[in-house]
Amino acid sequence: MAEISMTIDGAAVPTSDTFGVINPATGEVHAQAPDCSKGQLDAAFESANKAYRDWKADEGLRRELLHKAADAMFAAAGELGPILMAEQGKPLNEAATEAFGAGIWFKYYADLQIPREVIQDDDNAFAEVIRRPLGVVAAITPWNFPLVLASWKIAPALLAGNTMVLKPSPYTPLATLKMGEILAGVLPPGVLNVVSGGDELGQWMTSHPVPRKISFTGSVATGKQVAAAAAPDLKRVTLELGGNDPAIVLDDVDPAAIADKLFWGAFQNNGQVCSAVKRVYVPERLYDGVVEALAEKARSVKVGEGSTEGVQLGPINNKPQFDRVSELVADAVKGGAKAVTGGKAIDGGGYFYEPTILADISDGTRIVDEEQFGPALPVISYRDLDDAVERANATHFGLSGSVWSADPDRGAEVAARLECGTAWVNAHLALAPHQPFGGAKWSGIGVENGPWGLYGFTELQVLYRSKA
Repeated sequence: MAEISMTIDGAAVPTSDTFGVINPATGEVHAQAPDCSKGQLDAAFESANKAYRDWKADEGLRRELLHKAADAMFAAAGELGPILMAEQGKPLNEAATEAFGAGIWFKYYADLQIPREVIQDDDNAFAEVIRRPLGVVAAITPWNFPLVLASWKIAPALLAGNTMVLKPSPYTPLATLKMGEILAGVLPPGVLNVVSGGDELGQWMTSHPVPRKISFTGSVATGKQVAAAAAPDLKRVTLELGGNDPAIVLDDVDPAAIADKLFWGAFQNNGQVCSAVKRVYVPERLYDGVVEALAEKARSVKVGEGSTEGVQLGPINNKPQFDRVSELVADAVKGGAKAVTGGKAIDGGGYFYEPTILADISDGTRIVDEEQFGPALPVISYRDLDDAVERANATHFGLSGSVWSADPDRGAEVAARLECGTAWVNAHLALAPHQPFGGAKWSGIGVENGPWGLYGFTELQVLYRSKA
């Protein structure tokens, strides 16, 4: 793979140190990524701070360049796809689609209006509320969707007039660094700086005196650390954290009719989606049928290296996550659960794991109570719907959930009772640029996407003009 550099002040920046990036399909290091020094991070924030002065002043230019950034991402999807596949593990077509999807987010925000709200217009005064940028934003992104989740932060932050220093996960730094190189050909120097490194670099970013906001997507544990690091300087934060998303199947469905959508709501990106279905509650009368329909789907899926024709699921992204999924499944089986299909790693190199459906399992089992973030799905039976809703809500998480019913109105009534940021009916993972995305409880603070995501990168100012 050709060398990929960090981007600071619009230029490619070499580093004295590098770290290995593992291809999860082989379990072996396949490339080296630049390891940002503390001095280089200071330079990135200084560049962003300097660029902010002019960037915030010209909204028309910001919109024009966000359109160009979108076009650049569309054009580069074929180039970015193989880079992302090799470090993340997802199939090549999904990797290229993700790069294209990042362009869609840029295009959406390029045209989104920033409202000015008139709150007084009388003989005494004209007063309006306007939205101003915050300044420099520190953004930290995860390894499951590195490009599109970066665009969720970059596009609204830049439209609002902020500048940014972005750090991808050390498991998947290369595609994001390449995106930084591509966008350096579009954006003025310093508007978007992209650096890479390990957890220590993230700690330097969150405690750095320059950024006025931290936008973080990742685990609950790290999100709490980010919030604590931001508190002494009163930095604003948006935290998009974990989920343990329930799906509740009602007693009026045909298991065969919902199996495909329900399965992919859980197993998209090999289950490595913060808002994916993590547990399914099914009425006793339909339990065997739903379990078998999901298991049939799991058995039919082709798992393999991302460039292989017809592959639908790749490997788990990294060894710690592979070990966690393996441990949670083994714990469930030891406790009496049945792996109807799957239940073990796939022989050979890399972090491949069989798509797994777990039956005869209940709340109190770790894989039901915790977030597995991988290709294993527990299916739990219930007798009483009110009890199922209560069990679905009995968690620190509150990212999303779904209800499945032959009667969409009935499904909506149940979905409205879920304590989560997004409640779907007869769907899951239906996400779009215009739709706010965020969580309740431990699943996050603030939202991303839509005008609400834009507002998170602004602060209010009252502009008051006396007429007296």
